[in-house]
Amino acid sequence: MTRAFVFPGQGAQTIGMGKALAEAYPAAKAVFDEVDEALGEKLSALIWEGEQEMLTLTENAQPALMATSLAALRALEAEGVRVADAAFVAGHSLGEYSALAAAGAMSVADTARLLRIRGQAMQEAVPVGVGAMAALLGLDFETVKAVAESAVSQLASETGERYVCEAANDNDPGQVVVSGHKQAVERACVIAKERGAKRAVMLPVSAPFHCALMQPAAEVMARALAEVDMDRPAVPLVANVSARAISDPATIYNLLVEQVIGTVRWRESVQFMVDEGVTEFWEIGAGKALSGMIRRIDRSASTRAIGMPEDVVAAIDSLKE
Repeated sequence: MTRAFVFPGQGAQTIGMGKALAEAYPAAKAVFDEVDEALGEKLSALIWEGEQEMLTLTENAQPALMATSLAALRALEAEGVRVADAAFVAGHSLGEYSALAAAGAMSVADTARLLRIRGQAMQEAVPVGVGAMAALLGLDFETVKAVAESAVSQLASETGERYVCEAANDNDPGQVVVSGHKQAVERACVIAKERGAKRAVMLPVSAPFHCALMQPAAEVMARALAEVDMDRPAVPLVANVSARAISDPATIYNLLVEQVIGTVRWRESVQFMVDEGVTEFWEIGAGKALSGMIRRIDRSASTRAIGMPEDVVAAIDSLKE
């Protein structure tokens, strides 16, 4: 089987994630120690014993999810699995940073610091309550783009003001997320239902990610990334913004900056990997959300979520079959 390693994004965080891995594998524990040291605080204590509300804060969730993903990867490596044996790595939004760290393009410490900066910058880009995001279910990507444009157009004609509403995450054939000003996102939900959406669900997020309102955060990340050494990844990264494989560090840098405001083209990314011969996707870290999306994108794809020691054992056993 041709394999890809994929890494989850925000929303997968739960108190206690990665603790069993750290207890079972010294190499996994070392990741959490390295992240704690890089950030100058005990993020691991928050992850394992803190309050969900604090963990869900963007500036905490982003490095915490990366740490959990890299801990799971180190556990796999301790059992003989190599990233270099995969065809591609990819990650959903912040998971792209996890993927790059996994493939050796950036150090874990640098990645943790970048994600802390990214989380803070994304939170500070838009005042709380001004922006919103919503998942539109049952409509394809092109229809959702048209819905978002209609929402902006309607509000502009009614108020004379400019609003932002954009397709932020193209997750799978029946789930697209829109992001922008709260009024525009709410209007998009109404229009989506009129156009046949099964559901339109406002998401419990603290900022409108992956839209033009994040431009201040993109500028912060451009400066932060410029301070970090980036090597060629051991295997190509399938980038969110382009849905294509890249290995050139300068290109990766540019796309990471663009990713802050750009659409997460996850459906196309998975389809690209399938078209390139990938038959098995290992979701490394917390949760199983990506596995569900991947199966909805291509029912023939095999998925495996690895976030607990027993998942590592099962994955290793599968390689012996």
